[in-house]
Amino acid sequence: MTLPAAESTLMFREAHSAAALIAAQHDANGAAIARIAAALRAQPPRFIVTCARGSSDHAATYAKYLFETQLGLCTASASPSVSSVYAAPLQLESSLFVAISQSGKSPDLVRNAEAARQAGARVLALVNVEDSPLAAVAHDVIPLAAGPERSVAATKSYLCTLSSLIQLVAAWGGKRELERALAELPAQMQHSWALDWSPLVDGLAGARNLFVLGRGLGLGAAQEAALKFKETSGLHAEAFSAAEVKHGPMALIGTGFPLLVFAQDDGTQAGTLAAAEEFRARGAEVFVAAPGDPAGSNLPLGPAVHPVCAPLLQVQSFYRAANALALRRGHNPDLPPHLNKVTETV
Repeated sequence: MTLPAAESTLMFREAHSAAALIAAQHDANGAAIARIAAALRAQPPRFIVTCARGSSDHAATYAKYLFETQLGLCTASASPSVSSVYAAPLQLESSLFVAISQSGKSPDLVRNAEAARQAGARVLALVNVEDSPLAAVAHDVIPLAAGPERSVAATKSYLCTLSSLIQLVAAWGGKRELERALAELPAQMQHSWALDWSPLVDGLAGARNLFVLGRGLGLGAAQEAALKFKETSGLHAEAFSAAEVKHGPMALIGTGFPLLVFAQDDGTQAGTLAAAEEFRARGAEVFVAAPGDPAGSNLPLGPAVHPVCAPLLQVQSFYRAANALALRRGHNPDLPPHLNKVTETV
């Protein structure tokens, strides 16, 4: 199999475009998000439920921590099969049901959104395809505005989901600091794209297994990285909270065991970096990406940023490294075996 050059893959080009797309998304969605935020302030939900699969579910993990830390609203993840397979009715009166999907076509997500609406929830869809079945079911739609995504590995749609969540929370909660952070984000992402993460590529070229750690706002980034390792590089990776990894999984960590660790500058950073150092002391090969380059960080991320933006910068740098790693390991990142771009589960 002839592999493409690193900069010619769809994954490379689509991930690289995310910064410009997020800047355009912010302007295009401003009026719609302001309207949705005003409605949510007028009739505040009692709680939030997310529903998604794959990379979109990793965005939902990020949404949970974003909603809870910035808005104080308890957020839970709904299993799509509860409605689509078990047909079990849920009590969702006065809740906000957030369905996230690139394609908006998966039957289980559509069925769950329908069931949530019938159960009294306000349904908000974050979709890249605005005329999709999922969008048609929702009360409100936030377009991801990522444009067509042709690589099987989702990149720009994932990052555009996170940025749209930040914009929604900033408008909903009147968070001026989030608005400022979001305005600075595209330029920061361009910077993060250019950073050298080749030590990660070199370190994992012959790996068979690894853990990816994050915590709080960074847990979704860890989940997303673990998925990309599997689907683009054929590398078995598992994501864990930097706190939960000590409850059993750490027994596997020893000499030469690789870990990728994401940390952001909030209340979780000290504990996450301490865990990384503990594993490094055991002889594990630990790669750490944290803004501000604190002690123990060996993957550059640039200056300190608002904690809600750090996961986007980490994932942006990671996508470029993952693309290079896949090619290094003899895989075409655009064409993972046995996978399709749109997965329709029931």
